[in-house]
Amino acid sequence: MPPEFRRPLPPANVAELLQLADQCVKCGYCLPHCPTFQLARDEGESPRGRIALIQGWLGGEVELGARLEAHLDQCLECRACEPVCPSMVQYGRLMDGARALREQQRPGWRRLMARIRLDLLARPAWLPLTALAGIAYRWLRLPNPIVRRAAARWPLAAVLDPLARGLRWPASARRVSSLAQCSDARNNPLLPAQRRTDQTQAVDQGAPQTVRPALFRGCVARASQQPTERALLRVLDCVGHAAEVPADQVCCGAIHRHNGYPQAAERQLAQNRRCFGDGPVVGFASACVAELQEQGGLDAREICRYLVDLDWPRRVKLAPLPVTVAVHEPCSHRNLLRDQQAVYTLLRRIPGLRAIELAGNEHCCGAAGTYLTEHPATALALAQTKVDALKALRPAYLLTTNTGCALHLAARVQDAGLGTEVLHPVELIDRQLFLEP
Repeated sequence: MPPEFRRPLPPANVAELLQLADQCVKCGYCLPHCPTFQLARDEGESPRGRIALIQGWLGGEVELGARLEAHLDQCLECRACEPVCPSMVQYGRLMDGARALREQQRPGWRRLMARIRLDLLARPAWLPLTALAGIAYRWLRLPNPIVRRAAARWPLAAVLDPLARGLRWPASARRVSSLAQCSDARNNPLLPAQRRTDQTQAVDQGAPQTVRPALFRGCVARASQQPTERALLRVLDCVGHAAEVPADQVCCGAIHRHNGYPQAAERQLAQNRRCFGDGPVVGFASACVAELQEQGGLDAREICRYLVDLDWPRRVKLAPLPVTVAVHEPCSHRNLLRDQQAVYTLLRRIPGLRAIELAGNEHCCGAAGTYLTEHPATALALAQTKVDALKALRPAYLLTTNTGCALHLAARVQDAGLGTEVLHPVELIDRQLFLEP
């Protein structure tokens, strides 16, 4: 980095990060679990290698140059190293702190450009601009041969094309609530004709009304996972726990925190704490739920766990579905929430369903928040192992609980020509839900 751009590092921050880094004994237990190390076989692409580089940088022995920055940026922050670390190194906290210090060393114009890019994804007020870009891209109607040639030549094109095609105009909180009030199954031959047309009938007569949960909508999910959002609200309404949808909620802050802007992340969490208070919060994006729990101190619960813990009304049933589904376990569910078994427990409620783990669940799919747009070649390489596992299994559905993973894997499944539909588990529950007369 040019000398004119260097700034003195805050001593308190440096001391805290060095204390975290000193917990690492460089044993190497993390190496088999790190996706970037497995791809590159480069010590600088491993957790212990990055920790050593951070120690050298903060200790003044290593210059903050392009190579060091590349190793910091190429970390997925999947945190697969944390559960297996015998020294219990807080690697995610260390990496977030190192990136925040690195951002402080960058010139103002670069920080401004980064903040604009992140805000286009994370700020609800700006999200329509992002959705509009997707709508404009679809309007161009680029011929498929051109798209395929571009994707074959540039990994970023392969990533951005399906993302842009999947963006929709984000609905308001009131609109989302109104769309989730009833369901019509006339076009779904899998379900009995008695499926609900008025979900409020699901609550048993005389059953006490519990505290209503609040739905956390996330940010990008508002423009990309609207069917999941509506399915979650319908299911909760049917089991007697109709959710509120606060209009003044914002992003969980994870996008900014993992990219080196913790102050922006804390402002978002503060707004969410004011919005949700002490009541229960449910979310369908496991990464967002983990951030709200870990950093925000909110009573946030992933929707599968929330539904598993409920006593469902006697009239609420799930229609049989004798198919095989593969369950993708996002890093946020495995390594942060560490409660991926809730997904399988919930799916066992569907008679005849065979839910199995997708091979390679222990490794990241490459989505990792904004990572897939910043390191598309690595993201595509990591996703290929998931596609290979799906080719061998050929399940009817692939289920995942993370927004970025769902978008990334759905695009890769489509590219591979597989007929597997990518859904959130709550969407499958919604499709099978009906009321006994």
